Formats: sequence, C-alpha cells, structure tokens
Amino acid sequence: MRRALVIGIDDYPTKPLHGCVNDATTFATLLESHEDGSPNFEVKLITSNETEVSNDLLYSSIHGLFDGDAETVLLFFAGHGYIDSFTNLGFIIAQNGQRGSWGFALYEILELANKAYPKIKSSVIILDCCNSGALGELPGGPANISVVGNGVTILTACHRDGGATEIGGNGLFTSILKDGLEGAASDICGRITPASLYSHVDQVLGPWDQRPLYKANVQSFITVRKVLPRIPLEILRELPSYFPEVTSIFELDPSFESDRENIPEKFRALPINPENIRLFKNLQLLNRHGLVVPVDAEHMYYAAINSTGCRLTATGVHYRKLAEWKRV
Repeated sequence: MRRALVIGIDDYPTKPLHGCVNDATTFATLLESHEDGSPNFEVKLITSNETEVSNDLLYSSIHGLFDGDAETVLLFFAGHGYIDSFTNLGFIIAQNGQRGSWGFALYEILELANKAYPKIKSSVIILDCCNSGALGELPGGPANISVVGNGVTILTACHRDGGATEIGGNGLFTSILKDGLEGAASDICGRITPASLYSHVDQVLGPWDQRPLYKANVQSFITVRKVLPRIPLEILRELPSYFPEVTSIFELDPSFESDRENIPEKFRALPINPENIRLFKNLQLLNRHGLVVPVDAEHMYYAAINSTGCRLTATGVHYRKLAEWKRV
C-alpha cells in the first residue's frame, strides 16, 4: 500500500544533465527498504539511461501512480524544470519536450494528488529541478499562492524562480536528502518524515544557496523511511519507571559505577550492583542523546561517584510522555 515513482533524466538532446540518473537510482534504493532491511515502498524507477523518458511515458507513469487506493504514494523527479513565459505555467521536462509540449505541467501533478484523496491517504511529491517551487500553484492564479489538497506534501529543491544545482555528479538537493534518508533527519526513534527532511535540507543550505520549499496540508506526518533508533525503544519505554514524574531525579551512588580503579579510595570497597550497572548504562545512553543530564556534576560518572543523580531534559520529558501514552 506504499508505492513510489522515481524518475531521473540526464539525456536531454540539448542541455544534458549529469546527476539526475544517479540521484534517482540512489533515491529509489533508499526508498525500497528501511535500514533494517524490512520493505518500505514498492518503487518503479525510470531513468533516461535505460529508456527514453518521453511526454507519453511521463503522462502514463504519473497518472498510474495516483490511480487506485494506497496508504502513501511518493513521486520523485530529477531533471529539467521550466516555467513557460507565455502561459506562466511550470513543467517538469520530458526528454522530447519542446515548446507547446514541454512535459508534465506542475498544476496537473497537484490536481492528480489533490483528487486522489482519500483513496490515497498521503501523497508526497519531491522535485529536484529548476523552478520546482511553482508546484502547488493553480493555473491562472497569482504566483506563490498555493492550494494544496488534503494529505498532500510538497518538497522542492528551490523556489519558483530558483535554480537547482548539480555538484560532483549529483544534485545538491538530492545529495542532502540522501544524507537525511540515511539517518541524519531521523528522530530518536529512527523515524524520517517529509518535515524532518525539509528541516535537514534547510539547515544545510545557507542563505546564499538555492532555497528549498515545503508545502503541506496534512493532519499527521507520515514516515518516509525508518532507520535504527538512536536509543533502543525498550529503553525509551522505561522512562516513566526511571522518572515517575517529569521533575523526578533518579538518585545515583557509586554502586552504579563499575570502575573501581579510578574512583575515590573510600568507595572502592563498595560492592558492584549488576542491576544498577545495567540501569546506569541505559541512563548514560539517554544522556549521550540529550534526554538526561547529570545533577550538580559535569558528567554522569561524577553524578554516580558523588551520589547526586540525573534528571530529564525537555527532550527527555517529551519522550517520557510518549512512553507513558504508549506511543513509543
């Protein structure tokens, strides 16, 4: 119930590109499975090194993507984009595109996605091409005024009048998306959403670079891909037991620290408590990822040796609530 259409065109008769096929192939591979190998999207990959990506093929493939029922569909396109100066309409350009028949109009993509709801609960459209920010506009309407239907998310490499850059055989935008899909855009639980991908791209691209665009009309974020959680979920589920209240302090003492070589001599004779050692390793992991901080100590080690404790950060409070609500 999750399908993706991934298109990459390098081989234009004039103004060929050099990174779009690589981008599409990489993107398709990442979408096919989650990091643990479990299946994700059923991907249809179309690239210009394998077939001519004509107007007809674009038309039939994109219409096919939005036809029928699905939980989520995703369209990714890397190639040329263009705004026709006579009609003020944006297009993704087919290999045989020419004046009067450029390829597939951006407003038609939006129309298909808008009409697909609710048979298709979520539609995600990602474009790595020049002028891609025009996606979302209605034909004949003012530029930069978007009408995005229910369940539709749009992520583009640039704004309406912007360009999409290629660097070292890859699109700049897609190379950053790749890092995000590999885990840089994941939350603590390993979930990657369109919004987190946009946030990742937005942080990487500076104010002098091409600027990405994000448009969405959704009631909840979908997960585009999952990577391994930064903290095992079973540890996150233990947060309410470690911290019965959000303001609780988990009290520590030297029995939580297995190092008996470097601790003060007065503590060296204290027995090691294996259960405390196990708990302390979990708390240290939570500390490394910003969910827990030591109390009155620079490091968790000294919080144990000096018998202070640790407490939740704001991020830790958030995940404790999720665990309490059985949402982890």
